[in-house]
Amino acid sequence: MTKLFVLLQALMLLLMANLTSANFKSKEKDTRSDFLQRATIGWNTDWSKHSIEYHDLLSGGPPRDGIPPIDQPKFIENQLAAQWLKPNDPVIALEINGDARAYPLQILTWHEIVNDVVGEIPVTITFCPLCNSAIVFKRNHQGITYDFGTSGLLRHSDLVMYDRQTESLWQQFTGEAIVGVMTGEQLMMIPSGLIGFEQFQAAYPAGKILSKETGYSREYGRNPYPGYDDIRNNPFLFRDPVDERLPAMARVVTVSDGKYHNAYPVELLEKLGVIHHQLGNQAVVIFHQDGVSSALDTTRIANGDDVGATGVFVPLVGKQELTFIKERGFVDEQTGSHWNIVGQAILGPLKGKQLERLVHADQFWFSWGAFRPDTLIYQVDE
Repeated sequence: MTKLFVLLQALMLLLMANLTSANFKSKEKDTRSDFLQRATIGWNTDWSKHSIEYHDLLSGGPPRDGIPPIDQPKFIENQLAAQWLKPNDPVIALEINGDARAYPLQILTWHEIVNDVVGEIPVTITFCPLCNSAIVFKRNHQGITYDFGTSGLLRHSDLVMYDRQTESLWQQFTGEAIVGVMTGEQLMMIPSGLIGFEQFQAAYPAGKILSKETGYSREYGRNPYPGYDDIRNNPFLFRDPVDERLPAMARVVTVSDGKYHNAYPVELLEKLGVIHHQLGNQAVVIFHQDGVSSALDTTRIANGDDVGATGVFVPLVGKQELTFIKERGFVDEQTGSHWNIVGQAILGPLKGKQLERLVHADQFWFSWGAFRPDTLIYQVDE
């Protein structure tokens, strides 16, 4: 009887503990705003886990997947794409394991996310028009392949993605999960470049181009944000103070190693063509070349002002350090070899070599300044 009494007492204590825990959880305060609770009805996101303040999340207008991602992308050859892409049409260029693909902003402006597999690597190609940020992520994380969509939410005017497996929210700008069970996890960024279609054709003649056969009816080629990139404009749906070291809508090339963050004004790059610099202890070289239209200028993307293409690389081939000058492309002073905007040696003793590409982005200053306030802005002493 004594043993039975002790067992019953233990079971009662366990039951009371479970009831207390459940009652505590039911009384946990939901810190989401009324707007956020209404906007996320029916979501299976774990709102108890988050690394941000919920008041920083704003509606971008359309609901979740109202801007539909492309989950089954189709591709065409360069020659077919040339029937509707102009030489200066901006494309996100990605090459992995010899598999080269271009994702035109004619299409990405309307979809913002493409879930793809390139060079046998699952990737997510993203573009946030409001920040002009094109970033590619490896979407296989800790052995699980995630599929991403648009949440309909913005933070600091930047796209907030969600994954369909856990319905966690992810910041496009950083690749970090900010809400849900994945909070604190980080997606790996993959080097890519925002270049012109003609530049992609020259660098990757066997490359593939994302087709307009997306399964959706959109006016591809039209810019739904005409005039947005005017330097005099204010950012859309951005409530934070702007770092006044540069105009909010100034274009910058940005690079970070997680500890150090650099920004290179495109206005300066246009004049210099090449910049040699340091990112912490890492030597870097930044190329700029004309031939890419702004996707956020005129009504037709291909007619936008030429804002140029950029590339960021480690200036080494083997153990040989290289210094570059701008001369009908880019020429290294050590061997006289000629290089293109994606870091390929196309003429001279080093023909066929590839510079190591670094993750970088071409974007508006306000967004980078909001996420990386300790950024070093490159300047030339006059």
